[in-house]
Amino acid sequence: MQLSDFDYPLPPELIAQHPARERTASRLLHLDGRTGVLEDLRFPDIERLIAPRDVLVVNDTRVVKARLHGRKDSGGEVEVLVERVLDAHRALVQARASKPLKPGRRIAFAPGVEAEMIARHDDFFELRFDDEVLGVMERHGEVPLPPYIAHAADAGDESRYQTVYARNPGAVAAPTAGLHFDERLLDALRAKGVTVARLTLHVGAGTFQPVRMDDLSKHVMHEEWYSVPQATVDAVEKARAAKGRVIAVGTTALRALESAAAKGPLRAGTGETRLFITPGYRFQVVDRLVTNFHLPRSTLLMLVSAFAGFENIRRAYAHAVAGRYRFFSYGDAMLLERSQ
Repeated sequence: MQLSDFDYPLPPELIAQHPARERTASRLLHLDGRTGVLEDLRFPDIERLIAPRDVLVVNDTRVVKARLHGRKDSGGEVEVLVERVLDAHRALVQARASKPLKPGRRIAFAPGVEAEMIARHDDFFELRFDDEVLGVMERHGEVPLPPYIAHAADAGDESRYQTVYARNPGAVAAPTAGLHFDERLLDALRAKGVTVARLTLHVGAGTFQPVRMDDLSKHVMHEEWYSVPQATVDAVEKARAAKGRVIAVGTTALRALESAAAKGPLRAGTGETRLFITPGYRFQVVDRLVTNFHLPRSTLLMLVSAFAGFENIRRAYAHAVAGRYRFFSYGDAMLLERSQ
């Protein structure tokens, strides 16, 4: 398939700029990938669609304040977006400046808070911070809202662009399907007998990078770190034994599970994934997917098309546009049943 197959018209006013007043106040479009049937719901309706024997797998990554503003030792301003933290003092970043950074160039983010550019890796720069990277980001950084959200991050975004179960810092973009769940809904699911299991995938800024090649076979995904604990593997196996379903909350949870099962049965462990899912992919673990609406021509739109069926997704997105659903990170949600 070609990149142009994954385009669709989207009126700009449907791109959600702010979250719903309450986390669960969003709409939910339910798509049965086997029949193609669409159902317009409210997000709290998901409670009745999840059975006691099912397992809900969430990504507990925590968004860090990855956008930093600084000044080069040459005097020019620079905006840095941390892609990933490599160790206590080194990070891989995107940098916006009047001229590209060169090795040896130093950047000051605050008095006495500096980093040096030590290497370039394609579109990314490696910085070595004098202080610990995570501490610098927490004290001097901003929440890195996606490029399609026009306003600067404020205190409200610091709480709402974060899931209620966020635990492990390292993401520079939120696993946004999880933003629709609040503690009350999760408690209600647990009381019903649903298992809520965790894993971690640190979402990188590369998730917003465009696919530049029309021939999808030539696209290389950005690398992301993930960890699947043994307790989650056990929860999946228990659900399978009880004829329950594995429900991934977000494409990041799905990619972590499928990556951990790429060489056979699902196994606990950590790793790096570049898994690029397009139509024709055979899913090994996930039966249902909770997800938001994704950008045209994006790898995430390709993933959901592989999961629920290409034509089904085309119809569902046209339905959502006509029905004035809210799109992208702060928008409405979908519950997808796997097409095969």
